[in-house]
Amino acid sequence: MNAKTLPFTPERLSEIVALHPTPFHIYDEAAIRANAAALGEAFSWVPRGFCNHFAVKALPNPAILGILREEGMGADCSSLAELVLAERAGFRGEEIMFTANDTPDDEFAKAAVLGAIVNLDDISHIDCLERAAGRLPGLVCCRYNPGSLKKGNDIIGKPEQAKYGFTRDQLFEGFAVLKARGVKRFGLHTMVASNELDPDYFIETTAILFDLAAQLRTKLGIDFDFINLGGGIGIPYRPEQDRVDMARVSAGIRAAYGRLVATGHPDIRILMESGRMVTGPYGYLVSRVLHVKRTYKTYVGLDSCMANLMRPALYGAYHHISVPGKSGPAMLCDVTGSLCENNDKFAVDRLIPEVFSGDLVVIHDTGAHGHAMGFNYNGKLRSAELLLRPDGSVKMIRRAETLDDLFATLEL
Repeated sequence: MNAKTLPFTPERLSEIVALHPTPFHIYDEAAIRANAAALGEAFSWVPRGFCNHFAVKALPNPAILGILREEGMGADCSSLAELVLAERAGFRGEEIMFTANDTPDDEFAKAAVLGAIVNLDDISHIDCLERAAGRLPGLVCCRYNPGSLKKGNDIIGKPEQAKYGFTRDQLFEGFAVLKARGVKRFGLHTMVASNELDPDYFIETTAILFDLAAQLRTKLGIDFDFINLGGGIGIPYRPEQDRVDMARVSAGIRAAYGRLVATGHPDIRILMESGRMVTGPYGYLVSRVLHVKRTYKTYVGLDSCMANLMRPALYGAYHHISVPGKSGPAMLCDVTGSLCENNDKFAVDRLIPEVFSGDLVVIHDTGAHGHAMGFNYNGKLRSAELLLRPDGSVKMIRRAETLDDLFATLEL
């Protein structure tokens, strides 16, 4: 079970909204730091070191990235903007991992200039990277798609139907080409699920990767500098769900590591690219009730909408909803926004405490893929982001958009 608590009292929240109009996302810095440190500690046994390259796409805010860098994390990027954001947040060299995906040349070139680890998504990208960067870097990683060896989930889908990664045969060919062209250091990566809660899933994936690394070494004579186990570690969005047992995951990975080293492979670094599990549970979307509508159903309309949190509409995802200062399921309703789209709903047929116009509502677990997935449909403006500091103070780390921002790129 996972109790859905808030890092502020109703009284403190009232003080915050008096200074920062709703809606906004607010992130709990102390909890993020503690969680980041716990992840590092779980893998402190890795002989050559462990690093989680935080998936920038999850929460692309330099204040958050700076906090995570202080906690020893790197940055996992998949676009030019994310590379620049990582650079401006202070990440350098191999602290940055750039995972290609239908990537234009200018993005490969920027990754090379930064000295980032480039993670290739396709065998044809070897030529693209060499052309864009002027030469192949000394360290190159390739992403593996295990196909039917692994089941996927609703977010990524079946691996064999996913657009990501090399086939097994392409990996052998690709690493042979890289070695022949002078690459000296190699990485291997996969990520085949998202928001997965089964700890054995990650242990099984690790075993597949380590076994593959041993076979590549035997056939091609290459040693891997690191293996990146990807991300996809889920969080308990529902109160009845449990967190992934990272001690169990770590123990399973450690056993697989021992088997790899027993084959004669030298010690390697272990990397991850977790984003959601690092910050997701420690973000909250704070909104205010605008209207309560009673027709064929009861609708609670908020001053936020799917432009502030897309996941329920996009995936049918569950996000817990609290009403600070109130408790008990008293009202069966759909919790909605004001977009001109019928799927603009945060919850359907949800029991919540009885609310009235003006009440504050908090939507949980928005610290990953929340604000980051925002958009401007219907001309909705993206909200502010706030940071709840360990001393209880609040800092604005992104102001809310204005109509001038929205119209700035238009020729009027």
